[in-house]
Amino acid sequence: MTESVTSMWFWPGMLLLALVAGYSVYRMAAVQGARWVGMATAALFGVWVVLFWEILVRALDVPRVLLPAPSLVMGSMVDHAPKLWGDFVQTVGKAVVIGWALGCGSGFLVAVAIDRMPFLQRGLLPVASLTSAIPLVGVAPIAVMWFGFEWPSKAAVVVLMTFFPMLVSTLAGLKAAGKLERELMYSYAASYTRTLLALRLPAALPFIFGALKVNATLALIGAIVAEFFGSPTSGLGFRISTEAARMNMPLVWGAIVVAAVTGSLAYALLVQLERRAAFWHPSVREG
Repeated sequence: MTESVTSMWFWPGMLLLALVAGYSVYRMAAVQGARWVGMATAALFGVWVVLFWEILVRALDVPRVLLPAPSLVMGSMVDHAPKLWGDFVQTVGKAVVIGWALGCGSGFLVAVAIDRMPFLQRGLLPVASLTSAIPLVGVAPIAVMWFGFEWPSKAAVVVLMTFFPMLVSTLAGLKAAGKLERELMYSYAASYTRTLLALRLPAALPFIFGALKVNATLALIGAIVAEFFGSPTSGLGFRISTEAARMNMPLVWGAIVVAAVTGSLAYALLVQLERRAAFWHPSVREG
């Protein structure tokens, strides 16, 4: 009798809770005049998602192998905190950061070189576009063979993934300066370097930061996938593949949470840097 009453009232209760959740998120998003509203709305939405996840998984008795409850995931993260920290340092602190910096930096420099010497566009741009079409699952094993099982092979994959987006975005940004502004610099007999620093690079900042934000996510994904094809005894990709083979799904989800939170924080940090560096641009002011 108790189980039938529980099942009878469960779904209406969940529907009522869903209405409360939707209304609370709606009211939070409707707050005007505060910069923190967007972050608070996203956080509130995330809390509701985790709450529904916990309730539904436990109420429906979903097997842990298919989908563990958030409480189990958090417990596993606490129990294996030193191990996950080592994985974070191996994947993010070494492969992602170094590969992202080298890939974005080289893409930016090549874009400036192509803009300065247009004849390079015929030779370098097709080769650069070719690098973006190479499948990750084909590059990762080759990088392991060339650079070994440590983080340099993963950083090489990240460089390959982040180079082309930065190159294309920077080239587009360098062409974003208005024709009247460029003619004004020409009338002042400004050199290419002076025009680049005073006019064209500032106009390209939204494009460059857009590539930096996209590449932050690509770098994390590339490093994790590359670790599936050969890694030492640490790394988020190594942890996911190893623990999935052992059916230790709470720890697998814990590694996924670490990667997701890291990507979100990196994106948020780059957004704040963009607001400070290109505060004058209409796209930034409107955001």
